[in-house]
Amino acid sequence: MISVAKSLLQLIYPHYCMGCGSDYLSLHQQICSRCTHLLPETGFFRQPNNPVEKAFFGRIRVENAAALYYFTKQSLIQELMVQLKYHQNKHAGLFLGRMMGYALRSEPRIADVDLLLQLPLNPKKQFKRGYNQAEVICEGISDVWPKPMNSKAIQREKFTDSQTTQSRLSRWTNMEGVFKVMHPDQLINKHVLLVDDVITTGATLEACGQTLMPIPDCRLSIAASAYTL
Repeated sequence: MISVAKSLLQLIYPHYCMGCGSDYLSLHQQICSRCTHLLPETGFFRQPNNPVEKAFFGRIRVENAAALYYFTKQSLIQELMVQLKYHQNKHAGLFLGRMMGYALRSEPRIADVDLLLQLPLNPKKQFKRGYNQAEVICEGISDVWPKPMNSKAIQREKFTDSQTTQSRLSRWTNMEGVFKVMHPDQLINKHVLLVDDVITTGATLEACGQTLMPIPDCRLSIAASAYTL
């Protein structure tokens, strides 16, 4: 009966792959299997000293850092991000998170992660959007890689302007004092994975990660869905 109802819904509201336009998708699929396999994977989760890790060298102490896909303009990855961030399409974020989860769970270097933390979003943006896209991605990761999430451990204390058009130096100075750890006792002796959607300069992740450094025996790894070339 459920499958019949879904079939009728698909007939009334056709659900197409965002990549090739195929309609051979389940109700909550975003892209078909063929387009999924064509997404530009970085391979960074399997690569020590990858470009994402190197971006944090000398800036913050991280155990591991990686992004799953390359982000380029006019790409399917960009369309997934646009759907997630500007069109209330949480299924796009869950898809990206699950893909990350599959990569993470098969990587021995990061197997001992205790906790998933999403990068806190600007409160005004979260109110307007209705959710934090990094938290949605965390939910997708946790669906296939059963690690607990803690959405209250770190809070964004300061409003900042959009980072999109700012220079690298401006991004770093703009992030001073933005984040605060609310429950440091919950992070003692934990290996935490800080999750975001896209890594550009890494300034926001660095600022957030710096707040974890004073916590005794707290180890930090970083993961994102995509990395800008």
